[in-house]
Amino acid sequence: MNRTPIFAAVRHLLARPLIEADVRALDSAIDAALELPAPLAVSPQGAGLVRRSEGLAKLRPDGMVEAYPDPATGADPWTIGWGATGEGIGPGTVWTRTQCDARLETDLARHAEEVADAIGDAPTSQQQFDALVSFHYNTGAIARATLTRRHIAGDYAGAAEEFSRWVYAAGKVMKGLVRRREAEAEVYRGRSCEQ
Repeated sequence: MNRTPIFAAVRHLLARPLIEADVRALDSAIDAALELPAPLAVSPQGAGLVRRSEGLAKLRPDGMVEAYPDPATGADPWTIGWGATGEGIGPGTVWTRTQCDARLETDLARHAEEVADAIGDAPTSQQQFDALVSFHYNTGAIARATLTRRHIAGDYAGAAEEFSRWVYAAGKVMKGLVRRREAEAEVYRGRSCEQ
């Protein structure tokens, strides 16, 4: 960026030449103005919300973790660790706790990126972002949810109400999803929530 016009305008406004301290201060201010905001990332509290909601199911006495079928269907998708699904996860899949934790970190980063893409530059607090990541981690629906459209529009109260619509699995209301959505809505509203 050519800073000459800025320095010239400031010299004109001050009606005096710039001293070295002025130049450093202006350079610093311009640099700060040009910095792009850091991309939002899920906070430790947001990761905790996902951990509490997902749980580490099927932890064996030997410390290994087994895959289990979807609670609503008793079949696909098979899940392991902190809610990991996908290729290579099915009956008989066993991971270490370290593998489960590493997969959670990878999945959280991917879901956070997808949420950031979906909400664009809509003003978003850290708590709102954490709640949206938890929601997306579980549903995969951030790009199509009315919740997202309301958030982008600045209708935060309406967006918070939308969480409660996502409590069904295989056509049935799931108590665990009701609790999760209540917790996500509380976090979205800026309240601390421990399940």
